[in-house]
Amino acid sequence: MDQALQTMINNMPEKTGKSLEEWTTILKAKNFAKHGEGVKFLKTEHGVTHGFANTIVTLSKNKESSSDDLLVNQYKGKESLKPIYDKLIKEISKFGGDIVNTPKKGSVSLIRKNQFALIKPATKTRIDLGLKLKDKPTQGRLGDSGPFGTMCTHRVQLTSTNEIDNEVISWIKEAYEKSV
Repeated sequence: MDQALQTMINNMPEKTGKSLEEWTTILKAKNFAKHGEGVKFLKTEHGVTHGFANTIVTLSKNKESSSDDLLVNQYKGKESLKPIYDKLIKEISKFGGDIVNTPKKGSVSLIRKNQFALIKPATKTRIDLGLKLKDKPTQGRLGDSGPFGTMCTHRVQLTSTNEIDNEVISWIKEAYEKSV
């Protein structure tokens, strides 16, 4: 977990009057459909600052879905892409034990000190691998970030496990090494 986020969670009882678990229980009882509704509720009804309110709502939603559930849902109808994801994770885990995989609704962020990669089943036939490789020119399969915008600087489109070759692994490792 990001150190700044962990510090925020640790300071939450002092700054907001309740722990993350207590806030999660309150939000679960309200069952807000939208993120913004939960943030507004915490700000107006409980006087929580925007930064804490946003973090509380985000983390409480993450607790509702386990990592496994999020992954299963990402690959529902795209099961043929799961071996690509599995191979990427296997190769990336060889870099070191300091990598945190953070599944979200539509992608998985790979974080060391900062996010260095993002794996997203983009279509039924393609995974987009986003990488943070500042100051590296696009070349061949290492394209611009496309739909990732500022989350990543580059994107590699993968349609089979065979495309996860030494070149792709070297780009991922470079992004990993720059994320300290």
